[in-house]
Amino acid sequence: MSDRIKVLIVDDISETRDHLSKLLGFEADIDVVGVAASGAEAIERAVALMPDVVLMDINMPDMDGIATTELLAAKCPTAAVVMMSVQGEADYLRRSMLAGAREFLVKPFSSDELNTSIRQVWTRERDKQSRIVAPVAASAVPTTASGEAGTVVAVFSPKGGVGRTTIAVNLAVAAASLGGKRVALMDASFQFGDVGVLLNLNPKNKSIADLVPELDAGDLESIDTFIIDHSSGVRVLLAPASPEQAEHVTASHTKRVLERLRADHDLVVVDCPAAFNDTTIAVLDESDLILTLLSLEITSVKNMRLFLEVSEQLGYRADKLRLVLNRADSTLGIRVADVEHSIGRKVDHTIVSDGRSVVYALNRGVPFFLSNREAQVSQDILRLATAIVGAGDPAAAAAHTTKGKAAAKKSLFAWR
Repeated sequence: MSDRIKVLIVDDISETRDHLSKLLGFEADIDVVGVAASGAEAIERAVALMPDVVLMDINMPDMDGIATTELLAAKCPTAAVVMMSVQGEADYLRRSMLAGAREFLVKPFSSDELNTSIRQVWTRERDKQSRIVAPVAASAVPTTASGEAGTVVAVFSPKGGVGRTTIAVNLAVAAASLGGKRVALMDASFQFGDVGVLLNLNPKNKSIADLVPELDAGDLESIDTFIIDHSSGVRVLLAPASPEQAEHVTASHTKRVLERLRADHDLVVVDCPAAFNDTTIAVLDESDLILTLLSLEITSVKNMRLFLEVSEQLGYRADKLRLVLNRADSTLGIRVADVEHSIGRKVDHTIVSDGRSVVYALNRGVPFFLSNREAQVSQDILRLATAIVGAGDPAAAAAHTTKGKAAAKKSLFAWR
């Protein structure tokens, strides 16, 4: 693949096409290979020119950008679409992502925003294509031999308030307790990360933001200086101390840090924010396994259904995602069977509700897995950690499955 990014501009306004062409003409690594004034012309030109990135206006008279993007996914699957719109509503973003767009820019945008978006989606698409050429199954990623690549597990939820950070922190601690594994925990909620609060960690100059100068300089031999060793045995990379620092952490930075963490650890647990953005998608793309959290709430179920649709458009394998139902024994009027029927998929893991243990531990800055190891919620977390750590060991996985079925049934249906 060429190091110069081939861009096709699609917009029905000639002045906009000319303006974008001039802006990109100043970039040494970007070539505008063509322009199109309609959706139909965009399809024709994309098939002929095979661009790396398509700048797509969402509002066009003959065929809008969303319909055009859907056709491009079939006609020119290697082209990454950056959608452009004067409207920034969440529904437009969702529909664009479902159609296959990899980025969404709200007009007017700056030249820096435009150039950054083009480079980021191109980089992600290039990495995706390289993984397709030489696929590595998540379950086959080695985690035992020293020096071999570890497993990256993203903890994600399309809705906030479902206990994502709490699960991520306690999962990492539980995995470390199993022994024999170097476990890292990365807080990828860069604007408002809470991992440090849950672990009672608040050091200065020790976060991913402090790594940015080294990343920009291209020198990242080690990140040990910025990692904190927690008493549980988990090695922690915190989010920036303030929201404004998060703006300096890009998707490219995130990817390189994850590569370094993967090289140095057997298991890397990443706490993701409940939002789609460049850095979150970079984490999800790089992950071997995505633990997707939901709860027994209609809004959570709705968002999960939408995320599963988006994940399919992003090319994630079904076995890359595992559904984790948190607070599974809550009597909220929705049954587990209703959830599974709504999203069209079985729940893989369940975790009971234990507000007393969880909140008490949170306020003390001590993971509940350490403060109340015998609680059912801790046992559910341990079962989840065992399933992940033992994924590469058939005997361990089989033992976990046999042992966990009865416990899972008990914890899930005990309230009925």
